Amino acid sequence: MKAAIIREFGDFEVLKYEDIATPKPKPGHVLIKVLAAGVNRLDHYLREGSVVPELPFPHILGADAAGEVATLGDGANGFVIGERVVVVPGYPQNEEDYDIYPASQAPSFGLPGLHIPGTYAQYIEVPARYLLKDDTGLKPEEVATLPVVLATAVRAVKEVGGVKAGDKVLVQAGASGSGGMQIQIAKVLGADVATTIRNASKADFVRQIGADLVINTRDEDLVERVKAWPDGRGADVVIDNLSGDVLAKSIEAAKPTGVIVAFGFAAGPDVTFDIRSLFFAQKQLKGSMASDKRDMEFGLKLVQEGNIKPLLDHTLPLSSAAEAHRQIANNEVKGNIVLLPWAA
Repeated sequence: MKAAIIREFGDFEVLKYEDIATPKPKPGHVLIKVLAAGVNRLDHYLREGSVVPELPFPHILGADAAGEVATLGDGANGFVIGERVVVVPGYPQNEEDYDIYPASQAPSFGLPGLHIPGTYAQYIEVPARYLLKDDTGLKPEEVATLPVVLATAVRAVKEVGGVKAGDKVLVQAGASGSGGMQIQIAKVLGADVATTIRNASKADFVRQIGADLVINTRDEDLVERVKAWPDGRGADVVIDNLSGDVLAKSIEAAKPTGVIVAFGFAAGPDVTFDIRSLFFAQKQLKGSMASDKRDMEFGLKLVQEGNIKPLLDHTLPLSSAAEAHRQIANNEVKGNIVLLPWAA
């Protein structure tokens, strides 16, 4: 099969399009023909070596896949050949951990593209337990935008952030794939949503997906704008996709007793803030990483009901994985890029 692989950490050019052996499904597993593979910022970080110090090279990146059942391993039940499916983005590797909730807390939890071979390939092998039927009615390339951003948004916004109807929520970097989905989830839960951008051309995009207040941090003071929101107290919940020197402002923008969810580090992993801004106002700083199958099921139901829209910017052939990473790294994308493993 064809796959985009890396044999070392490095810049975009370390992604190579090569022929490798097609996996065979183990008992209880299913071989999936990947029709579309989503690209996430995490893939870029993994490729450059800023997440983990080592990977099992040669390695296949990618956690998102929409496809169809190609082969059933012995004992794999509940699916038929040719059926459209979507892969749960992360699951325990050992059966004794299957009932741990959330799954990301399981000792053997593995994320495709990080702990196990990923989705930048024409085929991927997955436990049948961690496949979901694709009943969305969407095109594969639209579905492939969903798994990571959808499931992790449900986890960060609903489960960790505890967002509820009437809350005021600030989402940092709302035009990103994760940020855009977090806006949608917060709106479905009944919240008012503010979001940040750094490029005026992205303002209409975030408004179209539900942002009530758009703050261009190149020109406007984030904390002042959030606290000028009705009631003047700040955000009930802040979803911070950036960290770096932005996290301190996220803490300031939260109301007393508010919750700040640290979700990513696009602005850098090192943070500095005045601890008094956190504990005098009894604010809570939480981390959110990965998701559970239940988060994915909850999110897909919202998609099926038409309450959540995939945010597909454009597609590229799998052979152009390096170019996809370049576009992600340079913030040239509104929403998500998807790779097509069978495109010329």
